[in-house]
Amino acid sequence: MKNRTNSFVSVGHRPSVGSFEFNTDILATNPINLSVVLGVLIFFGKGVLNDLLDKRKQRILSTIRNSEELRRGAIEQLEKARARLRKVEVEADEYRTNGYSEIEREKLNLINATCDSLKRLENFKNETLFFEQQRAINQVRQQVFQQALKKALGTLNNCLNSELHFRTISANIGILGSVEKITD
Repeated sequence: MKNRTNSFVSVGHRPSVGSFEFNTDILATNPINLSVVLGVLIFFGKGVLNDLLDKRKQRILSTIRNSEELRRGAIEQLEKARARLRKVEVEADEYRTNGYSEIEREKLNLINATCDSLKRLENFKNETLFFEQQRAINQVRQQVFQQALKKALGTLNNCLNSELHFRTISANIGILGSVEKITD
């Protein structure tokens, strides 16, 4: 082993015993140094690296578990939402069906009410026309009667003199006297 140690330290010739020199031959010393450093790192760093890898593995597994739980929760919520959607769609169909039937009922009620209103208006119109017609007929009758009365009075006034007036009164008194005898 001493020969090996010396090979690290010697520069190409054998030094005397007890002397110390650096070996400047990089090709001879680097692979050995690297293997020693790697060996030390592996020996001492193995536990630290294993701990780091275990912690990383635990975090990854924990994240996966959390993700799985979240996925299950999301699937449950999705199923609940789908069930609610189906329920709402059924209710919407019922409302739509009931709404259409209600609209049809309201439409029929409105048509019937409009028909009734039209009939009432038609009857009112006919009654108003009849009333106005009767009023016009009565006005014409009154005007004809007034004109006939004026004409009759005019004719009577023209034709009647005092003698004819006296005879008419006497004849009417005689008619009234005979009517009294019959009623007795």
